[in-house]
Amino acid sequence: MSERDYYEVLSVDRGAGEGEIKSAYRKLAMKFHPDRNPGDSSAEDKFKEATEAYEILKDPEKRQRYDQFGHAAFNGQGGGGGFQSGFGGFDINEALRSFMRDFGGGGGGFQDMFGGGRARSNRGEDLRIRMSLTLEEIAMGVTKQLKVNRLGACQSCSGSGAAAGTSAETCRQCGGAGQVRTVTRTFIGSIQQVRPCPECQGSGKTITSPCPECHGEGRAKISTDTEVEIPAGVSEGNYLTVEGKGNFGPHSGTPGDLQVVIEEKEHDHFVRQGDDIIYQKMISFATAALGTKLEVPTLRGSETIKIPAGVQSGKAIKLRGEGIPHLRSYGRGDQIVLITVWTPTKLSSADKKLLEQLEQSESFQPPKHNKSFLQKLRESLGV
Repeated sequence: MSERDYYEVLSVDRGAGEGEIKSAYRKLAMKFHPDRNPGDSSAEDKFKEATEAYEILKDPEKRQRYDQFGHAAFNGQGGGGGFQSGFGGFDINEALRSFMRDFGGGGGGFQDMFGGGRARSNRGEDLRIRMSLTLEEIAMGVTKQLKVNRLGACQSCSGSGAAAGTSAETCRQCGGAGQVRTVTRTFIGSIQQVRPCPECQGSGKTITSPCPECHGEGRAKISTDTEVEIPAGVSEGNYLTVEGKGNFGPHSGTPGDLQVVIEEKEHDHFVRQGDDIIYQKMISFATAALGTKLEVPTLRGSETIKIPAGVQSGKAIKLRGEGIPHLRSYGRGDQIVLITVWTPTKLSSADKKLLEQLEQSESFQPPKHNKSFLQKLRESLGV
């Protein structure tokens, strides 16, 4: 994640509107796009940085979090979540897809803008699957084995699409380039466009004798086992991109990617709030009055907490470092033990008599004025 101010990256004011942000990003993306700067790693980094800034600032909710918390809003420290193309940083493939999604335009794609570029129509489709994790798995990190149903290379033709004993031929229409160039005359001059060849769909090859198993496409349904390492600290909606594990591309094309989207399973005892977890501990009236030591569960085992005598319902006891690890930084969240004093709903005659006697004691009378409560009430009402 870029540590530069996103508004500075796009050279816009903090009050810039959606149109201004979009225009500023498009200008930078056109300048630093990898198709215009082949082999230039510096330009690629600037393209990724600009796309990252655009993805945050164009989304009202993400922009509001960024304005409030800065980069901490998306690194597990200030609000959690955010645009993630994986867990190691902003990925160039995701940056390219983001640009094409908003600026690709029609069927011509990015090549229409530059009048050149490389055909990509035989890239396999990306796949997206959901993975449900427990809070314990999220807290510790986990390696999962996934069975993925996808399109792989056809075994009969080894992915070529051509029947046994034959081979694909160079496309006559594009001469093997995989793309065709057209010139359109307009009132502002001639516009040159480069599109994937309609004859070979961008592969540069044509098949006269298609494979009977895959009907010339070069791929078939398969099931593969994929190992995915999930780092500690992920959140609902985060996803991990596993390159090359999507569908195999037609006619020996490049494979797409696999996106593993994280879902959190509901826990029996804990509720997650950012990187903190909340645990409700119910105690009796007698325990609240007398105080004690109690053992409470944590995501990594158990801890002993001290209940002070006279504790009130709603008291929060903090167990530092017993929460969820921060995804993109060191440290962990906390576990908040929320004390709830339980009031019995059924009493025996002996119980009632005992409580009636206690009620007469001055020690069991609540204070006539709870100043702390009144102060909080005034602050909430702004008076």
